[in-house]
Amino acid sequence: MPAHNAQTLQLARETLEIEAAALLTLKDRLDERFLQAVDMMLGVQGRVVVTGMGKSGHIGRKIAATLASTGTPAMFVHPGEASHGDLGMIKAVDLVLGISNSGESDELVAILPVLKRQGVPLIAMTGGLSSSLARHADVVLDTSVEKEACPLNLAPTASTTAQLAMGDALAVALLDARGFKPEDFARSHPGGSLGRKLLTHVSDVMRQGDEVPRVGPQASFSDLMREMSRKGLGASSVVDADGRVLGVFTDGDLRRLIEKGDDLRSLKASDVMHAQPRTIAAEALAVEAAEMMELHRITSILVVDDAGRLCGAINTNDLMRAKVI
Repeated sequence: MPAHNAQTLQLARETLEIEAAALLTLKDRLDERFLQAVDMMLGVQGRVVVTGMGKSGHIGRKIAATLASTGTPAMFVHPGEASHGDLGMIKAVDLVLGISNSGESDELVAILPVLKRQGVPLIAMTGGLSSSLARHADVVLDTSVEKEACPLNLAPTASTTAQLAMGDALAVALLDARGFKPEDFARSHPGGSLGRKLLTHVSDVMRQGDEVPRVGPQASFSDLMREMSRKGLGASSVVDADGRVLGVFTDGDLRRLIEKGDDLRSLKASDVMHAQPRTIAAEALAVEAAEMMELHRITSILVVDDAGRLCGAINTNDLMRAKVI
C-alpha cells in the first residue's frame, strides 16, 4: 500500500477514535444538570428555540429537527438574524437552547442579555464552562472535548459530534418521558415509510363501487369470468341480494378447476366459490391487509362492513402503489 494511503487510513481511524473517546467522556458527565434540562424542556409552554453559530448552528438545526419530530415543539433561530429582527420569534413562554463550543460566539453572546430581560429560560450546551453563555444560562450541559479530531486541533469535529450526541440524548429522554409512540412519530413523518404504514388505512387505497368485481351465487361461470376480466383484480366476490359476501373465486381457483378437467360451462358461481373468504374492515390499517396476504399467501382481500356487506377490495398492487409494501 502506498505510504500516503496508509497515512490516510491511519488519520481516519484516529479521527474515529478521538470522537468515540469524546462521546464516552460525555456519557460519564451526565448528572443532575441533564435531568434539570429535560424537566425544563418538558415543562416549557411554548417551543424549544435552538440557536448557534457556524458549525454549532448546523448541529443546532439538526437538534431542533430531531426534537420536533419526536414530540417536542422546536425551531432553530440564527443568532445573527436574531439581532436584526428574528429575536421577535422568541417569546417568554419559550426556552432557548444555546450551542457554542467556546461559549463566546459574538452573535450568540449579543442576544443573551435580551433573552434574560424577557425572562426566557436558557440551557447552554458548551465546552466553555466559564464563558459568557455559561454564566447567563440556567443550566449548563458540558460538551467540552479534550481535543478536536482535526490534526490542527482547529476545525470543529469532536466538539460538534459531542453536541450532536447530547442533542440526541435530550431528544430520546424527552421522547420517553412524553410516552411518545410509533403512531406519534408517524404523524410527524407522513411521507416516510413508517408514516405510510401507520397512517394509511384500507379505505384510503381500496377499490370501491364498480371497480369491485361481484356476482350473485346463481351467476353462470361465463359471467363470473367476464366480471373477473373486466375488473382486473384477479378474483371476484360472490354476494347475496343484500351485498353480503358469500365467497370468492380467484385465478388460482380457476387453474385448479382446469387441472381437474371439470366441465366449466355447467358450473355456477356458488359451485366454484371459496366460501368464508378472508376479509378485512375498511378502517383497518393497510399494513394489516399486507400482513394478512403474506400470512395466508393470497394476493387480494375483500373489504366488508360490520354486517359483512362488500364495500371494497384490495390487492398487493394497490398496496405497492400506496408504498405500504
